[in-house]
Amino acid sequence: MGKVISIANQKGGVGKTTTAVNLSAALAVMEYNVLLVDADPQANATSGLGVNPDDLDKSAYECFLGQADVRDCVVETATPHLSLLPTRIDLVGAEVELVNEKNREYFIHRALQPVRDEYDFIIIDCSPSLGLITVNALTASDSVIIPIQSEYFALEGLGKLLNTVRIVQTRLNPKLNIEGLLITMYDSRLRLARQVVEDVRAHFKHMVFDTLVYRNTKLAEAPSYGQSVIMYDATCPGAVNYLNLASEILKRNKIKSK
Repeated sequence: MGKVISIANQKGGVGKTTTAVNLSAALAVMEYNVLLVDADPQANATSGLGVNPDDLDKSAYECFLGQADVRDCVVETATPHLSLLPTRIDLVGAEVELVNEKNREYFIHRALQPVRDEYDFIIIDCSPSLGLITVNALTASDSVIIPIQSEYFALEGLGKLLNTVRIVQTRLNPKLNIEGLLITMYDSRLRLARQVVEDVRAHFKHMVFDTLVYRNTKLAEAPSYGQSVIMYDATCPGAVNYLNLASEILKRNKIKSK
């Protein structure tokens, strides 16, 4: 059964979608079968892999609401071993439509259950909020990766997110754990960035990934070409960072390389 990992942080602009797309691509080029689930109504992960949300007949919205089978909504990407469950802006209405439904926290879990055996990893790109869709993603996941920008307000709101994780663990999904905290947008030339990394590691210790994701122009350019940075420029620092992150996750989970 594939491992389900959510990428979550209610703080925007921390590299959440960048991490979801490029970690998925990194695991895929290592020949693991990966499904990237775009659970953010902004659909940046969808467009970032070259899929136009406006061209979709079915998407995560229909899948999550039980109106379509997940296999009918999944599309293949240009990266071998990487599939995508794309989304559109109409996903934003799902929270309103499901608010009065029984077991409303489990609709993503139910949607993904039929295909968990078909993938080695399922990566969920969450929206920048702690709303019903994000709670659903955490309920459906084995673990969560929390990207943290290496800036002064890095830890702002982190306590609220960790509290949400604890509530999900207690009430909805006891097996959920924190895969790790990932430092993103790191610039080693800045003393503040180095200080943030030191502070985060001093406070959270082994929870923080060894891998740092450096600021890199290629990471910003790749989505405009509908590609992961792995496919756009596999030798750039951003690609190397996410390949290292993928290797670190495999090591933490004691998964042998293929």
